[in-house]
Amino acid sequence: MNAWENLLYGFSVALQPEALMFVFIGVVAGTVIGMLPGLGPISALALMIPVTYGMDPAIGLILMAGVYYGAIFGGSTSSILLNAPGVAGTVATSFDGYPLSKQGQAGKALAIAAYSSFIGGTISIVGLMFIAPLLGTVAVSFGPAEYFALMVFGLTAVVSLSEKSLIKGLIAAVFGVMVSLVGMDLQTGTARYTFGNVNLLDGIDFLIVALGIFALGEVFVLLKKRTGASKQNSLGSLKLSKKEMRDIAPPVGRSSVLGFFTGVLPGAGATIGSFLGYSMEKRIAKDGDTFGKGNVKGVAAPEAANNAASGGSFVPLLTLGVPGSGTTAVLLGALLVMGITPGPLMLEDRPDVFWGVVASMYIGNIFLLVLNLPLIPLISKILNVPRAMLLSLIIVFCMIGVYGLSFNPFDLFLVLIFGLIGFFMRMNDFPAAPLILAMILGAIMEENMRQALQISTGDWMIFLNQPISLTLLILAALSLVVPLVIRLIKFVRK
Repeated sequence: MNAWENLLYGFSVALQPEALMFVFIGVVAGTVIGMLPGLGPISALALMIPVTYGMDPAIGLILMAGVYYGAIFGGSTSSILLNAPGVAGTVATSFDGYPLSKQGQAGKALAIAAYSSFIGGTISIVGLMFIAPLLGTVAVSFGPAEYFALMVFGLTAVVSLSEKSLIKGLIAAVFGVMVSLVGMDLQTGTARYTFGNVNLLDGIDFLIVALGIFALGEVFVLLKKRTGASKQNSLGSLKLSKKEMRDIAPPVGRSSVLGFFTGVLPGAGATIGSFLGYSMEKRIAKDGDTFGKGNVKGVAAPEAANNAASGGSFVPLLTLGVPGSGTTAVLLGALLVMGITPGPLMLEDRPDVFWGVVASMYIGNIFLLVLNLPLIPLISKILNVPRAMLLSLIIVFCMIGVYGLSFNPFDLFLVLIFGLIGFFMRMNDFPAAPLILAMILGAIMEENMRQALQISTGDWMIFLNQPISLTLLILAALSLVVPLVIRLIKFVRK
């Protein structure tokens, strides 16, 4: 009852005219930003900090939270229609969303994304409301060794799903880790994989890799084939059959819960949550071999997971003052600027901020669903653009988005290089998912591995002496060994 009373208090804050207006502005701005490849919620939130000067902290955080989960909600649009992920958290959505679009079912894919995002976001709000303090405590119990093992398990789980070749999946993952290590080692001051180029000292931004591998790689493939895009002009029906609704309901539920718990862990977030949701469903689905070819579950699972994870990431931020991602780090900075110190005492000292944001998320998710579904026919008009113009627009958006990161022309050269790498990978059946996830996890894995070894004074047994890390490493090993054993058994039987 206490939680419900607090929620009612939150609605008394969120239903004020000013709060409603800023919820609406936040989710609309976030949706538009999420649709445009190259921007993303971090840049938008950084720009919003000056806007919140002088605002009531509750209203300011409501606005910024709306931009955050609105961007995750809207990021699926460019992933589905153009194979150019608007935000990192929607990369996994493109695996099946874009094939559905090419099959003339773009409307269905966008509708599934909207429904799944709404349900995932709503489930995460319920979790945030009831068990935020408890989950905050659990998240703190994860030390460097546990985080390293968790990252290893997440990576091996995706590698094990490589359809045609586990070896190619491992090669892609190793390459992704190498890309993540490019730049200056902050601990030793050593330049790694820079080849003497000062432009690489700050590393390679994830967005450069994602847009190159997916968007430009797809452009090069279409240019080579000179066919296939001409049929990409059908929206199709937005309606889901009863069978499709039954098919996506369990994945949405499971991925929402998984995504929320992933978001709670500092350092994880929407991107990792979406990959975990996708890989889990592909592993347990009876038709898992059709994932990547236009399976509706492959759209529903990552969309539910990434929206649930974005809500879950508020748990460590608000209850512990620990940002779980770059986006929530910006939110933390905004709160400090507004004179609010997130942490265990925040629930008592500023309940209007905490419960006002929770209540505003309910309202914001309804706004997002009501706004996005009617706009699907309008948004999908992009499919009617002639192929030559569409490919040109994709290239232009990619270049603008990448150049906007640092205003460095060298980044344009990099995205072109990764576009060629993506083209090579497609032509030779190398999976993109292990590379992208390894790129995300590589630096996090290295940081936590080093911290664990510093704690143990160089004793590698720290990863095996901790029960949680040992369990996760065993699961990681099994995720690679079991598929090999299964394939060996099938080969012997033949």
